[in-house]
Amino acid sequence: MLSRNTAAKQRWGGQDTSLDRWLEERQSILVQYCSLAGLPPYSENRGQLPSIEHIQHFCETLVDYVSAGHFELYDRILSQANEHDQHAKEVAEQVYPQIAETTEAALAFNDQFGEIDTDSSLTGFDRQLSIIGEAIEQRLELEDKLLQLLSARELLDEKPVP
Repeated sequence: MLSRNTAAKQRWGGQDTSLDRWLEERQSILVQYCSLAGLPPYSENRGQLPSIEHIQHFCETLVDYVSAGHFELYDRILSQANEHDQHAKEVAEQVYPQIAETTEAALAFNDQFGEIDTDSSLTGFDRQLSIIGEAIEQRLELEDKLLQLLSARELLDEKPVP
């Protein structure tokens, strides 16, 4: 997942400030997920439940990330696709509902763990973390499809940041 985001940042980064900010949020959510899951380079945490504060911070970042996609980026992509290319429009309209499903998974995870206050509230955490990991992976694939449809220079109205 991290290598996918690195490739996306290399390909589309630097062309639009909101896209750059969103790619940074995407990177942050992936790093936090790996840390929570005890994945490399955080494997020393494997088998231990993360702190409540760590989980809450992940939930906040997750909600910010999915919100930024929906309210800042996807609408712009769909709008530009409508103007430029019928095929791109069709693909975007097919991908968007699938992304919405991953948003629902993120919000459900946040609802369950975003405001926990005791370790006893972590029942089922490992299973739910696995489910949200799969949703994040699917979301990355779908988002990359949207970004691949259109060159970021054609897609986004903003000029590159000097």
